[in-house]
Amino acid sequence: MSDYTAMKIDDMEAIYYGGFKRVRASLGVESFGMQVIDLPPNADGHPEHQHDDQEEVYVTLRGSGEIEIDGERVPMDPETVVRVGPSCRRKLWPGDEGMRVLALGGTPGKAYEPPNMTELGAPDPVAQG
Repeated sequence: MSDYTAMKIDDMEAIYYGGFKRVRASLGVESFGMQVIDLPPNADGHPEHQHDDQEEVYVTLRGSGEIEIDGERVPMDPETVVRVGPSCRRKLWPGDEGMRVLALGGTPGKAYEPPNMTELGAPDPVAQG
C-alpha cells in the first residue's frame, strides 16, 4: 500500500485568523517544518522574527510582495525562491494582491523538533476565550 497524504490547503487546520495553515501536521510530516502563510493585500501584521538555529525557505504560491531579511527587502513572486539562514531576522510584506507563501524549515545537522503551535489541535495563539 502506498504511503501518502493529499489535502487541499484550505481544508487544513489554521490559526492566526486562518492565515497560518498547519500543513506539516495536517500531512503528517515529521522531518521538517512546513506551513502555508496567507497574507492579505498590503498587510503589515506578519511578525518580524528570528530562529537562532533554523534555516527557512520561502516559496510564493500566489501573489507577490517582499521579504525583509536583516533590514534588506527582497522581492518575492511565484518565480522566486528565498532561503533565510539561521539567526537572520525576517518579515513578510505582501503586495497589492496579497500573497500565499509556503515556508519550509529545519535545523542544519539536527533532527527537526516541531514547535507546539504547529501541532493539530494546539491552541491558537490569538484565539479569544
